[in-house]
Amino acid sequence: MPRSIDPEPAENEIECARCGAHVYYELTRCPNCGVNLYEPEDEEEDARRVTSGPGGIFGGIRDALHRLFSKPYAAEEIFGDALNQAALYDDLLHKVGGDRLAAARLIEFERRRAPNSTRILWLRSAIQRWEKDNRASRPASG
Repeated sequence: MPRSIDPEPAENEIECARCGAHVYYELTRCPNCGVNLYEPEDEEEDARRVTSGPGGIFGGIRDALHRLFSKPYAAEEIFGDALNQAALYDDLLHKVGGDRLAAARLIEFERRRAPNSTRILWLRSAIQRWEKDNRASRPASG
């Protein structure tokens, strides 16, 4: 006599953790609710990130519209701070005459002074320090 009203999954089926549907074991998504059968936590985390992460719900809507209209993202949207960092690094590198070791030392000095800061702030500080030091060391023109 059966112990439960609900039938057990067949030998080649698994039960969906979200909706309880019996699904053929080789499928990766539940045809009933769409959840990833083998990693449902990852999808719940992704959903939380869309609503609470950078951009929140509006970021999710923006992403959906980009996909819907096949509109490319602006480079600024994709790379954001990376472009700013590259521009700042190029500026610092230009100031030190292309000497990458000198630029690295300046950045490292700023990193040690403010270890919890960001690379973009280290770069800005390194540029400001270089400009200040080089203004002070120039002879006055007369």
